[in-house]
Amino acid sequence: MAGDKPKICAAIVNDDLDAVKRVEPLVDMYEVRIDLIGEGWRGGAEKLGKPWIACNRRKEEGGNWQGSEPDRVQTLLDAVELGVSIVDIELSTPQVESVIGRIKGKAECLVSYHNLKETPSLVEMKEIIGRQRAAGADICKMVTTARAFTDNLAVLQLINEYAEDRIISFAMGEKGQISRILCPLAGGYLAYASIEAGRESADGQLTVTEMREIYRLING
Repeated sequence: MAGDKPKICAAIVNDDLDAVKRVEPLVDMYEVRIDLIGEGWRGGAEKLGKPWIACNRRKEEGGNWQGSEPDRVQTLLDAVELGVSIVDIELSTPQVESVIGRIKGKAECLVSYHNLKETPSLVEMKEIIGRQRAAGADICKMVTTARAFTDNLAVLQLINEYAEDRIISFAMGEKGQISRILCPLAGGYLAYASIEAGRESADGQLTVTEMREIYRLING
């Protein structure tokens, strides 16, 4: 929530555990990108020293999963058995409520929406958040694409609209970087960052070191 120390989640996109350990003091949790890491994701996840989010992103929402949809969902259920803290499941997942029901009680569900083309209107985004909540989300995630500076204002306003909920809302792309930084400062649940330059999991992502330094400068 606003006023708290900004929470940073580092996106793991490969099996370089040395790089992961180097940033561990600067992060609050990790996102394990199963679709980007590949087969070795389980071994790395078991060695993490902080809580983690399991994410196996659908291709339709910017991910790189090459297998079937049932197999994609199964990897997320496998993560639950490994002790994951949070599972990221897209709102567009077929039978999403059933999948969430299989996770509930074992891990928290982060229900996400990604728009790779634009930032919908505030009314449209609120409707999407409503559907995420109805599906059983513990945490709602709204990720859009910034085409203009005003898109940053829209995604940050969304956080204000749901001040009592845990929500992540920001815009991708160079024009959306400011919303990535401001998300937790505006009351969002966390900010995502890359472990190192060139290893971004999404367009416009800053590194953990850059994000932590920005927050240090802002907070004095």
